[in-house]
Amino acid sequence: MRAAPTILHLDMDAFYASVEQASKPSLRGKAVIVGGLGPRGVVATASYEARRFGVHSAMPMGQARRLCPNGAYLIPRFSLYRQVSDVVMALLRELSPLVEPLSLDEAFVDLEAGGVAFDSRGARETGERLRADIRAATGLSGSVGLAGSKMLAKVASEEAKPAGLLLIEPGTERELLAPMSVRTLPGVGPATGEHLRRAGITTVGELAEAGEDELVRMVGRSAGAGLYRMALGLDDRPVVAERDAKSVSVEDTFDVDLHDRVRIRGEVQRLADRCVRRLRDSGHSGRTIVLKVRRYDFSTLTRSETLRGPTDDPAVVREAAARLLEGVDTTGGVRLLGVGVSGLADYTQEDLFAQSLAAEPDGADGSDRTDGTDRTGGAGGTGGVDAADRTGRVDGAGGGAVTSGAAEAEAEGAHGAAEPSAEPEPAPERRWAAGSDVRHAVYGPGWVQGSGVGRVTVRFEQPGSEPGRVRTFRVDDPELEPSDPLPLVGDGTGSGP
Repeated sequence: MRAAPTILHLDMDAFYASVEQASKPSLRGKAVIVGGLGPRGVVATASYEARRFGVHSAMPMGQARRLCPNGAYLIPRFSLYRQVSDVVMALLRELSPLVEPLSLDEAFVDLEAGGVAFDSRGARETGERLRADIRAATGLSGSVGLAGSKMLAKVASEEAKPAGLLLIEPGTERELLAPMSVRTLPGVGPATGEHLRRAGITTVGELAEAGEDELVRMVGRSAGAGLYRMALGLDDRPVVAERDAKSVSVEDTFDVDLHDRVRIRGEVQRLADRCVRRLRDSGHSGRTIVLKVRRYDFSTLTRSETLRGPTDDPAVVREAAARLLEGVDTTGGVRLLGVGVSGLADYTQEDLFAQSLAAEPDGADGSDRTDGTDRTGGAGGTGGVDAADRTGRVDGAGGGAVTSGAAEAEAEGAHGAAEPSAEPEPAPERRWAAGSDVRHAVYGPGWVQGSGVGRVTVRFEQPGSEPGRVRTFRVDDPELEPSDPLPLVGDGTGSGP
């Protein structure tokens, strides 16, 4: 425990929803819920306006709609969230070399290690300056906690929400913690909280009064000793700048169970490609390929295959994932698929051909998650296709087969032109998810408010503008195209309506 509150914890306020409100001027001050919009979607983040209706993270989206029927329901835009997070993390690293990110919107900072604060006054000034810098760089607010330990700094930032700063002076920890709920302490979830409540312990002060021996008897030696130390405000964990990733994975939850084996294989191939992109972005390769399948009855299977050396080659990962899928019975239907890579390294195996031939299967059942999971699918259904397979094109609806333009041309040259179909299939209807970015050739940048019955409604506005006008178009309007997000702060691109 430090004698000065020089450990800082930053937690951005309702991060995803706040980014959406900053990006979409017409939503400022209104209830915004970000998450999956399908029947199996869950809430990723709710704005403070939506929380007043009882909406919270991890709630089923159907329940959220019943509680807050007039809220704005939007898909997540993780690419934009990562861009904003990079700006915030860069500001933290200007303060200290010891920055420990916990997620896109949360991190610990050791202010002493950066030489920017050694006492309460310096810590408070640094925290206030950080909040102002974040506001100027992103237009968003963050809450700051300052204390002599990581646990207390996190408690302080939670108490400071929204858009506040709380400094816990060393020596006042027990007095501050005593009236708080036991659920305030890290690691005390619903089950442990209920177990303690039945024993008559509901506050941190009561936890401390119970004593270590009683807590060990109630919840076990390791957990009991840890609870007692936290109740006393004791935590000597250091801020760790680099946290080694154990695995990289992606997964998608589908609105409707998949039964078509060809479709399932296609989804696994796309997940493998997405996983490799994340693997390369992190600067890693891996030697164990993991397939996750959650079936119609919620039973979850994992299969893994260990290669002779690490790889970041998409073809190798696709082949391994396809082999693993062959050993899984999917006849009853599949609600979730995931592909992951573990056994990470920062180099790749040169003999990729040998890798794919000499795999060592080590499949196992039962695991239900892998570290570093990208849950964009869980939030937004299949989410369509986010990149074309390197061998050809992918059906933009998210479920079509991969085709090779070169192979089609070669077949046509060998066998003559294909007979024209008497009734050619119509092009698939373009899908516009609520909240996604678009650009119109005449009206400029905007975002999708909703779509249906062959029409899409777009509000034309951008960060920093006044609330924009709404216009409706055919879903196949050639002048309307998907677009990249505009920056929250800065000039942006294009003109408004």
